[in-house]
Amino acid sequence: MEKKMLTIDGNTAAAHVAYAMSDVAAIYPITPSSPMGEIADAWAAHGRKNIFGQTLRVTEMQAESGAAGAVHGSLVTGALTTTFTASQGLLLMIPNMYKIAGELLPAVFHVSARAVAGHALSIFGDHSDVMATRQTGFALLASSSVQEVMDLGLVAHIAALKAKVPFLHFFDGFRTSHEIQKVEVIPYEEMAKLAPWEAIEAFRRRAMNPDHPHLRGTAQNPDIYFQAKEAANRYYLAVPEIVAEAMKEVGELVGREYRPFDYVGAPDAERIIVAMGSACDVIEETVNYLNRHGEKVGLIKVRLYRPWSSEHFLAVVPETAKKVAVLDRTKEPGALGEPLYQDVRTMAFGSLNPPIIVGGRYGLGSKDFTPAMVRAVFDNLAQDAPQDHFTVGITDDVTGTSLPVGEEIDVAPEGTIQCKFWGLGADGTVGANKSAIKIVGDNTDLYAQGYFAYDAKKSGGITMSHLRFGKSPIQSPYLIKNADYIASHNPAFVHKYDLLAGIKDGGIFVLNCPWTGAELEKNLPAALRRTIAEKNLKFYTIDAVKIASEVGLGGRINMIMQTVFFKLAGVLPVEEAIERLKEAIEKTYGRKGEEVVRMNYAAVDAALDNLIEVEVPASWADASGAGTTGEAEVPEWVLKVMRPMELQEGDKLPVSAFSAELDGNYDWTGPDGSFPTATSRYEKRGVAINVPEWDPDNCIQCNFCSFVCPHAAIRPALATDAELAGAPEEFVTVPARGKGLEGLRFRVQVSVLDCTGCGNCADICPGMKGNKALTMKPIATQLDPQVGNWRFFERLPGHPEKANADTVTGSQFLQPLFEFSGACPGCGETPYVKLATQLFGDRMLIANATGCSSIYGGSAPAVPYTVNREGRGPAWANSLFEDNAEYGFGMKLALEARRARLARLVEEAKEKASPALREAMAEWLAGMDDPRSSREAGARMASLLEKEAGDDPLLNEILGMRNLFTKKSIWIIGGDGWAYDIGYGGLDHVLAMNKDVNVLVLDTEVYSNTGGQSSKSTPLGAVAKFAASGKKTKKKDLGRMFMSYGYVYVASVAMGANMNQCLKAFQEAESYPGPSIIIAYAPCINQGLRKGMGKVQEEEKLAVEVGYWPLYRYDPRLKAQGKNPFQLDSKEPSGDFHEFLMSEVRYASLVKSFPEEAARLHRELEAECRA
Repeated sequence: MEKKMLTIDGNTAAAHVAYAMSDVAAIYPITPSSPMGEIADAWAAHGRKNIFGQTLRVTEMQAESGAAGAVHGSLVTGALTTTFTASQGLLLMIPNMYKIAGELLPAVFHVSARAVAGHALSIFGDHSDVMATRQTGFALLASSSVQEVMDLGLVAHIAALKAKVPFLHFFDGFRTSHEIQKVEVIPYEEMAKLAPWEAIEAFRRRAMNPDHPHLRGTAQNPDIYFQAKEAANRYYLAVPEIVAEAMKEVGELVGREYRPFDYVGAPDAERIIVAMGSACDVIEETVNYLNRHGEKVGLIKVRLYRPWSSEHFLAVVPETAKKVAVLDRTKEPGALGEPLYQDVRTMAFGSLNPPIIVGGRYGLGSKDFTPAMVRAVFDNLAQDAPQDHFTVGITDDVTGTSLPVGEEIDVAPEGTIQCKFWGLGADGTVGANKSAIKIVGDNTDLYAQGYFAYDAKKSGGITMSHLRFGKSPIQSPYLIKNADYIASHNPAFVHKYDLLAGIKDGGIFVLNCPWTGAELEKNLPAALRRTIAEKNLKFYTIDAVKIASEVGLGGRINMIMQTVFFKLAGVLPVEEAIERLKEAIEKTYGRKGEEVVRMNYAAVDAALDNLIEVEVPASWADASGAGTTGEAEVPEWVLKVMRPMELQEGDKLPVSAFSAELDGNYDWTGPDGSFPTATSRYEKRGVAINVPEWDPDNCIQCNFCSFVCPHAAIRPALATDAELAGAPEEFVTVPARGKGLEGLRFRVQVSVLDCTGCGNCADICPGMKGNKALTMKPIATQLDPQVGNWRFFERLPGHPEKANADTVTGSQFLQPLFEFSGACPGCGETPYVKLATQLFGDRMLIANATGCSSIYGGSAPAVPYTVNREGRGPAWANSLFEDNAEYGFGMKLALEARRARLARLVEEAKEKASPALREAMAEWLAGMDDPRSSREAGARMASLLEKEAGDDPLLNEILGMRNLFTKKSIWIIGGDGWAYDIGYGGLDHVLAMNKDVNVLVLDTEVYSNTGGQSSKSTPLGAVAKFAASGKKTKKKDLGRMFMSYGYVYVASVAMGANMNQCLKAFQEAESYPGPSIIIAYAPCINQGLRKGMGKVQEEEKLAVEVGYWPLYRYDPRLKAQGKNPFQLDSKEPSGDFHEFLMSEVRYASLVKSFPEEAARLHRELEAECRA
């Protein structure tokens, strides 16, 4: 077979094989497996043919359970069918997996193995999901690298057909699924030669068909069920040999050998490790290194995990093996050991003196697994009594399971170039590095590898790209510890991170910053300067932000920094690299228009001309001084847990940092996954390029800026003259305007270190006489005055008692209890969440569906949900994606039960209470379901109880329930993927139950968190992942469906179109004594707003004006007044509908890719919206 090399990731490799060997794919998005379905859908949209000469039939379902059901139905009707999933998604498929295996159907599931949410959500890789499927009857086949995903993926499809047993082909989520490697691609014509055509025809003959009818899925009684179950034994017994045969066939084709278990290492090894997944590459690379240095060690790679074959395992164990360590990437609480360990222990070794076998856990949630950790495992085996049930890669100072890990060792082959890039989400760093890998991999003989690590933020978070280039295949699936080249793409990072950790002597350091000369020395921390000098680094700077702005790219600096990399790294000749780079620009940005291509060309040329090599002064070697944060006193937890995590040093935290007692005090991280709230205020990321500057002379004190701010980084202040005593000189105030504000001073204050620089505040500002009160200025010009001003602002008491929450202006004097989240700059969702917390936050319980809102709202360590001066604030929790409505409903049921008991106790105690307490109790009982009445009467009741309870057990029990006195506000929050699709059944049921719960749907019209897949909220004609040729069906009308009940409050809002209507909807929904749902239009970065995310509020306004998004409120209370409960709040559509669509890439791109289809679908969409 002629070799064809491509630089791709593991998901692409799996999709390549699955597409070739399948008729149908039923899919649903879940990280990190979604790209497999996206890629397959895109190929199908463009007519790619599989080995059957057809395009793959790709269908997105409403949930993984639905996808599994569709797979099952497709299989029984004779179509070879596949799916792609991970984590909870795989668990939702388990019921159908039992059915598919029980019916001996040759499905192949491709799984990017991922942690299952327990104490916390983790989107990263381990084997806990796969291990949950061991009993289903699926064969389990593991791949260790991107190349193996290609090769063993084909083995899985061939073996499933020959064995008549379904296969689950898995590889490590992110570590393999998203790792980019240069691999050999197997052409479809070669796959077709290996396809077992007789087995395929035999499978199709088994299909359900009325021409030869049969019955499946019988109900069986005890007399026969057991026997029928055992009848499948012979098929499973045959699987190992069938897999071995398929591996041999594929191996002969590709020139790489595979067996159900493979051994690598010294033939006379005494110590061996047994493992599966990407760890095998780390271990193999380390084994080779250790054996070169005189050790005798080895590795057994587990390929076929189920059915387990002792025969094939024992065939590869060296006879000299004395000690074996079995590594599991999962944890099974309460078991004698983890699954792979137990399998090896159980297996008969056929020897009178079997080796010592110990087991350990590693790498949970994609915890980096390095050569030093491998050596620690071998060192443990070298002990006379090796530690069993160990962990490696963490410090367990609670139960003492962890192995000591020594210094990192560099086991990479000589000549490997290792590069590390620090970037900011949405600045294009990751995309640029993916492009760089492909350019090098596809145009040279070098091998290339890329892996990308992210923090918990959305597009404004930190990204770290790890790139390797070498002359031999790269087996290093771990983060770079010894770099030849490091680049920091954001100047703020020099004060926050140890950017140069591990850089080699004589390495290259590139910093994007505006500083030169003395200013550079002033802004670089002393430790950074010392490292540059001591390690003789070649140091370069470039003002990429300035260049990007000048050529029209805004904050997208990716092409500039990529050009710098190619100029300095020496991976390719510069001229060739630039030529390839410009080819990549045309390919990547061509669909966005010639102007975008031209701007990127200009950026490349400008980068070559503006790179500065810094002459490092000798004095830097003796630089002294430490940076100061200048922040106020912070909680101990922030210093000891949050700070290390922020500095990307969370790997060093011991288990004790997460072992607080479960005593109801939530000021420390607990083993139940709980985190303290009100901690995002301590981050102060300072990532904005430009921030708003307030001009009091042009301000009309409307507070619109605060209303729309996605991050609560701009707020109005009210203060008396006395409160302003000692204010900084720059803390300028003006007389407050408005009824009831007499004698107060007013100011708009910006937290420039928390602002993300989206510009929505300045865009929405009406200003005065054509002059805006807010203008965007470089952050450097605002730091000195505004950081101090914010600190003073935080100390002001505020005057919430003056706030008229019924007006947009007045509502903004209420403290937002959701601040400084990790949401994208300009996020369309967060202003709604923030508003809800301003109005109801001090008594809110929030059930939050998994999605964007759970990631920016609940990602460790910094929590944006905060508290007021009394210590009250939203209590927030996330369960799963699919069950959020039921989860919130459970909260409501619990409060009803607990408060009913409280009411019974108060009624009982009232009879013997003092007159004053009896009156307070009566008032509370009368108003217990009213927020204000229950709080005011509850406060009086609590005060009197404290005085009168004494030793009375009943009164003390009531006093002990004081946190239930105030009526709580239950909010069920999630995105459209949850509300319209996977969670719709639960949402419908909960609202139909007619209980007092509030639902907020943050409608981005796409699965935002998983990368932009189509949902049933996606409109007709929109391009999304899983809808590459435009969505062919109309958007579900969620509001109309719930209005049909007649007793559900329903509102459709768009903040930027009508702030007053939005505010009214929130207040009406919460006050309604029954179920309510607010559907909020939330433009998203995945929609591709051509004007940028600084125009989100304007986009909402245009959407309403052209009739794309209606504003309405349906209030069942109006029926009792004889009025129409439905109120249409938007006007007759006006403006150019098509022009509005073309302002978003999701619609405009369809015109370029499928023009005729775009014209048809967009006409239908306009007719539907304006009907």
